[in-house]
Amino acid sequence: MGSGEFVQTEYHYGTKHSSGFNITVSKPFLGWLNPRITGAVFQQAADFPWSGFRQLDRGLLTELLFESTPGVHHSLRWEALWRELSCLGSTIPFIVREEMGHSLKSSVKHIVTVDRRDNSILPTEGSYFRLHQEFAGLGGDVGFVKHEAEYQLNLPIARDIVLQGCCMAGHMMGFGHNKTFSICDRFFLGGPLSLRGFQQRGVGPHVEGHSLGGEAYWASGLHLYTPLPFRPGEGGIGDYFRTHVFATAGNVDDFKFTNDMQQNFELATRNLRWSVGAGIVLSVGHIARFELNYCLPMKAKSGDRLNQGLQFGIGVSFL
Repeated sequence: MGSGEFVQTEYHYGTKHSSGFNITVSKPFLGWLNPRITGAVFQQAADFPWSGFRQLDRGLLTELLFESTPGVHHSLRWEALWRELSCLGSTIPFIVREEMGHSLKSSVKHIVTVDRRDNSILPTEGSYFRLHQEFAGLGGDVGFVKHEAEYQLNLPIARDIVLQGCCMAGHMMGFGHNKTFSICDRFFLGGPLSLRGFQQRGVGPHVEGHSLGGEAYWASGLHLYTPLPFRPGEGGIGDYFRTHVFATAGNVDDFKFTNDMQQNFELATRNLRWSVGAGIVLSVGHIARFELNYCLPMKAKSGDRLNQGLQFGIGVSFL
């Protein structure tokens, strides 16, 4: 195809029995918005042992990608999903078991991204902003409105020493008569690249050790990055490593917000969790990061699952 079109078939298999495949067709168009239209059919499955269920999605999507101004990227997507949730065992609590079964979800998503960083994994300067909005209820039996935002700022304060601040928040609510949403639509918090010092999905409402998530969350982090002591491998592999000290905080629950902003702030911060720690960060091919940290949870709530001491993780997104 000579105009940038492509057809792609992909299969993947990962940890937690995750797997999936997709067939994607994409075509760019000439124009000042640099538009591209993509269509795909896919299937993906994964276990979520922290919440006690397995999720299998089969669906199709159509997506329009464009730039409103240079560096401001938009994704406008319609998705149709047939979802199946199943229990991972016979001891899963009833509050989780009653959400198992099949559902049909039709949703429209809008994602805007502005990335001014010099590196997406170990930036030394610049900012990043992402806004994700989703409206589900255009058919099917799932209905909700969801908003999620993320911001990151990186400030060089000395040679190869960077101060990084991150914050993110999300909120959702049900929409439509005879429509609902399930545990797989909710927000979760905690993990080695999220609110550190807590296990994966270890923050927020739990029943018998299983995470239920929440309808709203917020999280923030402050990091100080420096090169490895004595700079081994400078100019080579050593440039892929950083040491950092950090503090992270956040909360997730079914907050009942009102029009009183002060009351909403007090509600969201009343049972906040926070942690501190230090560790090593490795950039993996400039597309993911590996962290090995020593974490100290400073404040938690009964029912949270903690990870005091060594904690490691690998991923693309991070707090």
